[in-house]
Amino acid sequence: MNKSVGRLVSVLYRKNQVYLDIALRAYNITASEVAFITALYRKDGINQELLSQTLNIDKAATAKAIKSLETKGYVYRTKNASDRRANMIFISEYALSQKQGIFQELGKWTDFLTRDIEADKVETMFEVLNRMVEHLEKGFLPVCDDEI
Repeated sequence: MNKSVGRLVSVLYRKNQVYLDIALRAYNITASEVAFITALYRKDGINQELLSQTLNIDKAATAKAIKSLETKGYVYRTKNASDRRANMIFISEYALSQKQGIFQELGKWTDFLTRDIEADKVETMFEVLNRMVEHLEKGFLPVCDDEI
């Protein structure tokens, strides 16, 4: 049994990206774009910089993904009335019409990964993974935050 959390998470991440690119092809979005669209489903009308911070993705990658989603009709941008330099990102009607299907595809991946695993173990897994994320968000890192 592999006991390297980093390696196991890395394998899951890479396989997840491959799956999403295939599963979301029908929706004309990529694995790299789905994080943005799902974040916007949860909080529509967010400023682009806050979206970057929320997802821990650099500003350039966020700008590229938002531009692509805008071209595909999933989002639209407006200037923030109080700060004309800031872009506010909103979900389009088209994106709302695709929401159920996108979330179904995301759910299929989770169902696939957790099949044949008892419900209590799945719950424990989510608790542990969430705890690991909390450690990262609180800065409990074995090296200086400045180095990351």
